Amino acid sequence: MSEMGGAARGVVVGHGGMATGMVDAVRRIAGVGDDVLVALSNEGKGPDALRAELDRIIGSDRFVVFTDMHAGSCAVAARVACRPGRGSGCERAVVCGVNLPMLLDFVFSRELPFEQLVPRLVEQGRAAVTSHLPHADPAVSG
Repeated sequence: MSEMGGAARGVVVGHGGMATGMVDAVRRIAGVGDDVLVALSNEGKGPDALRAELDRIIGSDRFVVFTDMHAGSCAVAARVACRPGRGSGCERAVVCGVNLPMLLDFVFSRELPFEQLVPRLVEQGRAAVTSHLPHADPAVSG
């Protein structure tokens, strides 16, 4: 268990409706409540408004902020919101390149200390990215 105690909460920050769709999928698959994972879109928000909303959502809880990309307004706002010294010593981390398997692992592993949780989430996300090239069988193709 982490020094801070309690299960981490998460916020998915993304462009357009991406965050809402991912959070909805996790809630449907895992059956978790609204307090476990929150969606936040950057739509219609400047950098200051996005950071302020992140600060409001995070408060003083243990939080992992998931972003869609490692650059851009969402990632910048997340990094600022999670800087040391913000949020009265609360535990915060940023994970970029979010995907559904990563979020599912988060909701079932969020009691872990951040030193274990965050690397685990990154590894789960990487492991979920695969490729499958179609087999070029001339007898089947056309």
